[in-house]
Amino acid sequence: MFIWLASYPKSGNTLVRALLASYFFSKDGNFNFEIIKNIKQFPNAELFENIGIDLKNEKDVIKNYIKAQESINQKNSVQFLKTHSYLFNIDNNPFTDLNNTLGAIYIVRDPRNVVLSRANHFYQNYEEATEDLFREVGLKNDNNPAVKTFVGSWSFNFQSWKRMPKNSFLLIKYEDLILNKEIVIKKIFKFLENLTNSPIKIDQKKIKNILKSTDFHRLKTLEKEKGFEEASKKKDKITPFFHLGPENDWKNFLPKKLQEKIENKLFHEMKELEYL
Repeated sequence: MFIWLASYPKSGNTLVRALLASYFFSKDGNFNFEIIKNIKQFPNAELFENIGIDLKNEKDVIKNYIKAQESINQKNSVQFLKTHSYLFNIDNNPFTDLNNTLGAIYIVRDPRNVVLSRANHFYQNYEEATEDLFREVGLKNDNNPAVKTFVGSWSFNFQSWKRMPKNSFLLIKYEDLILNKEIVIKKIFKFLENLTNSPIKIDQKKIKNILKSTDFHRLKTLEKEKGFEEASKKKDKITPFFHLGPENDWKNFLPKKLQEKIENKLFHEMKELEYL
């Protein structure tokens, strides 16, 4: 069964994956970019290729989301899967179902800061990145354009995952991750225990190593030394994935007119999330 790590792009999904991968897929809790590969992204082309789906046919890909999940679903164990997709139903083709999904952890971030990160990662200016918050955006796979991630708007992405049953949905705010990572880790563990009816042994030494090895400046240095496959690439230019981190503050960078536009259009969600 799957536990989804879902989010709108540039909201902290990678950091949550780093925390979980360091705890569950390492002996000592020390993070490296190899262990994060244990938490795969969905959709990805390889899964659909493995079950014989024509990757040139977008409709055929959408029709086989469930089949692709079934092909890797280990019924007696729990797997994490990352996605930036909204929880859709396109032409009666659902993103997932309860035979494959156990629950979801949704990571949300102040959309004013999402704009700054999005602009850097996708080579946009702030106006373009702001407009994308409100549009039904899709992320294309460079190698297989038909395997597209249906992101939706910032609001729709968030609202769609909230439809998950209350006891199988956990909301994590990026800002809480930055302020107190340890509390968030333990909150996630409690959610996982309740969801799986299986206790998680808390290894405090391991958690200490996780906190140290996933510090933003440590991750930035690691990317500089080793590279990170999720860095943004455009022609011959590579833009580091880890950019400003905690220093990414909309108050210092985002023009007033764009602040107001985001706050007006996303007022209800931002109010609910206490960003306003």
